[in-house]
Amino acid sequence: MGKHVNITIDGRNILADEGRNLVDVATENGFFIPSLCYFENIDPPLGTCRTCTCKINGKFTPACTEKVREGLAVEVNSAELKDMRKGIVEMMFAEGNHICPSCEKSGNCDLQHMGYELGIAISRFPHLFKNRLIDYGAKRMVMEHNRCIKCLRCVVEVENDDGKKVFSYQNRGNETHVGVDYEEEKKLTRDQAIQAMNICPTGAIIVRGESVGKPFGERKFDEDSIRPDYVKPVKSDNNIDLSNVEKKRVATVSLAGCFGCHMSMLDVDTEILDLVELITFDKSPLTDFKKFTQRCDVGIIEGSVCNEENVETLRTFREQCDLLVAVGECAIWGGLPSLRNTIPLGECLEEAFLNCVTNEQGNTTIPYHKHLPKMLDRIYECREVVKIDYFIPGCPPDAQHIWKAVKNLLWNENYSILYSEFKYD
Repeated sequence: MGKHVNITIDGRNILADEGRNLVDVATENGFFIPSLCYFENIDPPLGTCRTCTCKINGKFTPACTEKVREGLAVEVNSAELKDMRKGIVEMMFAEGNHICPSCEKSGNCDLQHMGYELGIAISRFPHLFKNRLIDYGAKRMVMEHNRCIKCLRCVVEVENDDGKKVFSYQNRGNETHVGVDYEEEKKLTRDQAIQAMNICPTGAIIVRGESVGKPFGERKFDEDSIRPDYVKPVKSDNNIDLSNVEKKRVATVSLAGCFGCHMSMLDVDTEILDLVELITFDKSPLTDFKKFTQRCDVGIIEGSVCNEENVETLRTFREQCDLLVAVGECAIWGGLPSLRNTIPLGECLEEAFLNCVTNEQGNTTIPYHKHLPKMLDRIYECREVVKIDYFIPGCPPDAQHIWKAVKNLLWNENYSILYSEFKYD
C-alpha cells in the first residue's frame, strides 16, 4: 500500500495514495475534470489537449500530468476555470470541421461528449473551415484530418506486432498533422486496427468495414452523464395556467437545411394540443404566408444562410420578432451545408451541374436567371447576419428541448434540459 497524503480539492480535505494521477483521484471523490488526451494505459500522461487545466498550488496546470503529493491544493470548479476549459473545447470545434451528423463516431465521440458535459451550445470563436486532407492511402484505415485534435494518443499507443509505430507527427507548428505509415499499418491485426479507432477521442481514425454506428439510446454517450457531480435535472411539468395566459405569436422559417428541425417540433406529440391554446403561428413554411401579418413574440429560425434570399428573410425576421431563436446545427454554425465552405463556390457549381454523374449528356449549363437568388460565396451561420437571442443545438434538436426553451422565453417557465435531450446530432 502506498503512502497516504493529504490534499485539498476546492477546499475539501482528501486522503489519497501518494503518486496517483490527480484526474483519477478527483473523479473518485466526485470532482469532474474533463480530459481528452488522458488515457489510462498511457504513462506518462500526454498533457496535450489542456482540457483538464486546473489551478494547482496557485498555478494553471493540466491535472492529468500531476501526481498526488502532500499538501497539494487544487481548484477545479471556479467560474474562471470552468469557462477556460469550455473555451478550449469550443476552440477545438471551431478549428476543425467537426460536423457531427455526418460522423461515424457520433454518439461515441469523446470530444462531442465533452461538449455535452460542458454545456456548449455554440462556439465563441469563428469556425475556420480549413480544407484538410482525408487520407484514403492506408489499406485498412481512413484518416480524417478534419476531425483530428492532435492529442497524440494514436502516435504513442498504436504499434503492430513488430513493435513499429503506425502513426507519427508530420510537419511543424500549425501545419502539424498525424501521418500514417502505410507499410506498418498493413501489419496491424483486425483487433489492433479496431483498437486504434477506439483509442482516438474523435472520428479521425475510421477502419473500413467496421461500423461503430448504433441507434440513438444504445450509443456510449446518449443517456447518462459520466460526471460524478452531475445533478440529474427534473422533468419539468407544464404549469402554465391556460385560463390566465396571454396567447403569444410565433413565426418560423426554414433557410438552407433539410427541414428536419421543423419536423422535430411536431414530434412534441400530444403536448402540441396544449401549445395550440398558447401560441398562434403567424408565419411558417406550412402556412407559406409570404409576409408578416403583425409583429411576433418569437421567431424560430432553422437552416443556414446560403443565398441572397436567405439574407433578406433573416433580416425581415429580425425586424419583425422580439426574440429570435436559432434552432439546429445549420442555423447555429452552418451544419451540413457548410461542407461546401472548404471548396470554392465555382468548383461546387461545376461539380453539381457540369460534372455530376447523373447529368444528362450534353447538359453543360449552370442555371442562372434574374429571379433565382444569387448564391453566396460560402455558407453563413445566422448570427453572422443578424443578432440571435437564443441557440438550441442539435440535428435536429429534441422536440422537448425546443419547446421547453421557447416556453421559458415566452412565459419565463422554469425548465431543465435532460442529458439525453441535449445533443448535437
